[in-house]
Amino acid sequence: MRFVLTLPLIAASALPQPAFAQVAAADSGDTGWMILCALLVLLAALPGLMLRHAGLVNVRNALSVMTQGAAVVAVVSLTWAIAGYSIAYAPGSAWLGGGANLLLANLGQLREGMTVPESAFVLFQMALALIAACLLIGAVAERARLGWLVGFAPLWLLLVYAPVAHAVWGGGWLADLGVLDFAGGLVVHGVAGFSALTLALIAGRRREASDPGHAPVLSLAGGALLWVGLSGVVGGWALGATDDAATAILNYHFAACAAALIWALLDRLLGARSSATGILSGALVGIAAISASAALVGTGGAMMIGVIAAIICRLIGGLAGRWIDDPASIFVVHGLGGLTGTLLLPLFVLPLLGGVGYETPVSLSAALVSQLIGLAVVVLWAMVGTAIAALIVSMVVPLRVSAQQEADGLDASQHGQQGWDFR
Repeated sequence: MRFVLTLPLIAASALPQPAFAQVAAADSGDTGWMILCALLVLLAALPGLMLRHAGLVNVRNALSVMTQGAAVVAVVSLTWAIAGYSIAYAPGSAWLGGGANLLLANLGQLREGMTVPESAFVLFQMALALIAACLLIGAVAERARLGWLVGFAPLWLLLVYAPVAHAVWGGGWLADLGVLDFAGGLVVHGVAGFSALTLALIAGRRREASDPGHAPVLSLAGGALLWVGLSGVVGGWALGATDDAATAILNYHFAACAAALIWALLDRLLGARSSATGILSGALVGIAAISASAALVGTGGAMMIGVIAAIICRLIGGLAGRWIDDPASIFVVHGLGGLTGTLLLPLFVLPLLGGVGYETPVSLSAALVSQLIGLAVVVLWAMVGTAIAALIVSMVVPLRVSAQQEADGLDASQHGQQGWDFR
């Protein structure tokens, strides 16, 4: 009986079968690696920056900067899904991506040219956008309204960050010009740093500066989380669990270590003491600087990039503090750090200095010119675009809290809570 029932099935299987298109499958290892790297970057954006900013402000404002961090993560994440990713990475012109991926529609099973699904690429790129946006909070800490930041952050993402990401990473005109940025020395750290400079100038100085902050322990803990979490940026941009990823993270760590020690040494030479928070500031400078070239340079080159960036940023940072009020030193640490690493890339990528060399023959001078043009354009647009976004939002919601609210502290005046129980 069973044979009679199965006979038609056997006969059917012997007939010619229709051909189905074979869909390439994502590499599970590479996919898992990119998801892990995205989570590491989210760790840096949420507890990392929240703790660092909280430790660098007055005790009456610690809760406010952490709340601002959570709010910015929420609104920027939604904006990234609605339009940010499409503007940055959907097929379009040399200036902007198209609308094919609005609301994350039409995502491919594989991102073109990669071994991971496009959804994993979207997640990773969103984490990078969140880091850039959350850095801005530190530049206007203790004086910016939560409502203003919630309105400003998505507009900044669409006007500044997404167009720059498309121009450099999305096959846009700066990429065609030959501008190189492996993992965000220019697109993430540089854009955030110079946008922060603009915001600090627009906001003006605090009425009562609390430098160096009420809780160095918190800023150290946050800085340590950033040190670990931002490794996901360079590791993820290798686009897979490969030798490039391991090399990038090694170089990232060596640059951070070299910069941390040089910063502490300069603190000692210039101020007679090596500050506790200075070591982490130096490490973050090295991280910002090496991001542009982490997988492209040798071990010695990574260390030298960290050393040079620490020297430049430490010396200039002491002067910058006299004319801008940037509580978390976002401009100095990330802006100048990213700028330095972007300019050093063409030199240290040379095989003579242990780098991987260029894919296509190009002279050092031509590479330097491309980097300079790209840097000038990005810095200019970051500052102009940030100013435009800030002024637009300020027409609806004022940037600064009132003098009384600032005196009372933003924790109580904006949120009706205190970061610490003083009873």
